[in-house]
Amino acid sequence: MTHLTILALGSRGDVLPCVVLGQGLQAAGFSVRLISLENFAPLAAQYGLDFCPVPGDAEALLTSGGGITLTESGQNVWKMWRSVKALFWDLATGIANVLSRPNLWQTDGIINQLPGGLFGVDLAEKLHIPMITMAVIPMIRTSAFPMVAFPAGPGFLPGYNALSYRIAEQLVWSGFRRAVNRWRQEALGLAARPFLGNFAQIGQMPTLLGFSEAIVPRPPDWGPHVHYTGYWRPEEPNWTPPQALADFLAAGSAPIFVGFGSMPVREPERITQVVLDALELSGQRAVLQAGWAGIGQTELPDTVYLLDYAPYSWLFPKMAAVIHHGGSGTTGFGFWAGVPTILTPFLFDQFYWGRRIGAMGIGPAPIPFKKLTAVKLAAAIETAVSDANMRQRAVALAQIIQQEDGVAKAVNLVEQIVHHNKR
Repeated sequence: MTHLTILALGSRGDVLPCVVLGQGLQAAGFSVRLISLENFAPLAAQYGLDFCPVPGDAEALLTSGGGITLTESGQNVWKMWRSVKALFWDLATGIANVLSRPNLWQTDGIINQLPGGLFGVDLAEKLHIPMITMAVIPMIRTSAFPMVAFPAGPGFLPGYNALSYRIAEQLVWSGFRRAVNRWRQEALGLAARPFLGNFAQIGQMPTLLGFSEAIVPRPPDWGPHVHYTGYWRPEEPNWTPPQALADFLAAGSAPIFVGFGSMPVREPERITQVVLDALELSGQRAVLQAGWAGIGQTELPDTVYLLDYAPYSWLFPKMAAVIHHGGSGTTGFGFWAGVPTILTPFLFDQFYWGRRIGAMGIGPAPIPFKKLTAVKLAAAIETAVSDANMRQRAVALAQIIQQEDGVAKAVNLVEQIVHHNKR
């Protein structure tokens, strides 16, 4: 049986699509091991994957800075870098220690979600096996738009878009370089990677994009090694809603979903009040998800349901609109559901998805979290629920991406790449 190793890190929204793809590969006859942060052991078990833990917890990493306030969030990539660089050494050495175990080298291919091919490309070099890059965010070099952590480029600066990828690559590489090169030399017996890395070579390896070309049109400078597959969306056919949620949905008009996913904040009471005031101003009911932000932990009106969990594929189509932080996974569920989306981006790729939503006309202009007010949010809600053309565009987009079987296409591509290498 052909064995594959998936390397994946991040929040649940980052790791879940990788796990879903792993399940699809296993159903196609592969043996699949997931290497990820230790708190994802239950998720791997739920999807039947072999699991090897990396020390660390996604929520703890995100909350180590004390959370995000309304006045501190933003798209300042330099501030983000300063806040996470200190974490890189521990994370990098933890991954290197795990991947130094020879028993983990018994594999026929690497599928790597880590940026810049970190660790995966090195192990593939050692073992002479293929490496496939996987991504749910468009992070491949292009001159068509800047790297997603950077703001939309100033028109007066030629080459800004392309330069943003080089800068991002070096920022990440500078945080991991020492640990990766020590591991290459001591555990793998390989020469150190160059001081500036080898990103041009890595960028030409096969890449699976777990989103739709209808969302991110193909830039002309992406080569044939870049494959769109469509979303890797989990299915939970046996999930049954709690009676209280079913009763709430049946008791009135379609509500608004509000949730900030894995984004921690230091002032959840204030955020909750902003949301409640916006709902009152717009006259809407809502399903409010606490998430890592911990919102909704106060007395709520009868028009607001506090949600612990529901599969977004089940919940979002029942909403009048969805309000969230703009994580790639949550955003994809909103696209699939065919309802208008209101983004309150905090950082990184969330601003990119906000720009795409605006460009496609399927939601109001995003409201950066640091600028979130009840009045602005109420105005966006009113637009989302009253603009018939916006809703029609959202439905039309959903009809396109619902026809895409992202897992099946990705599995087929993996089979071609891995089996071709074994011949």
